[in-house]
Amino acid sequence: MPRIDPATLPVIARSGYLTPYQRDVAGRSWQAVAAAGGLTQFGANLVTLAPGAWSSQRHWHSHEDEMLVMLDGEAVLVEDGGETRLQRGDIACFPAGAANGHHLQNRSARPCRFLAIGTDRPDVDECHYPDIDMHLDPTGFRRKS
Repeated sequence: MPRIDPATLPVIARSGYLTPYQRDVAGRSWQAVAAAGGLTQFGANLVTLAPGAWSSQRHWHSHEDEMLVMLDGEAVLVEDGGETRLQRGDIACFPAGAANGHHLQNRSARPCRFLAIGTDRPDVDECHYPDIDMHLDPTGFRRKS
């Protein structure tokens, strides 16, 4: 099994969100671990959130299972049902099709890091953003209204 040294992976810091929704994720960066290992059936990214940064806009996927494992620091998981503090070692799962908008917010004074894993279904997946005027489908981001 090939070893991947995260220190050698490029750090990606960009957003495809429509204006003005990219502001909240400006302190988010990630390293594409699964892609670096040649995996194609699911994605896995090492994600870092600077203090004040969000992992994404609150969202849920039609065809993508998601799981995250907190590796360092802490973040607040914001879902339809409320907020939960996640710390090192905590795991959260989001099944495909469950209409429970979620994201992480780093409300602490130091960066946090987590491993985000998800099935890769770009051909059929739709991503719903319940709080904002945005939708993602196989053709790309668009406004709902």
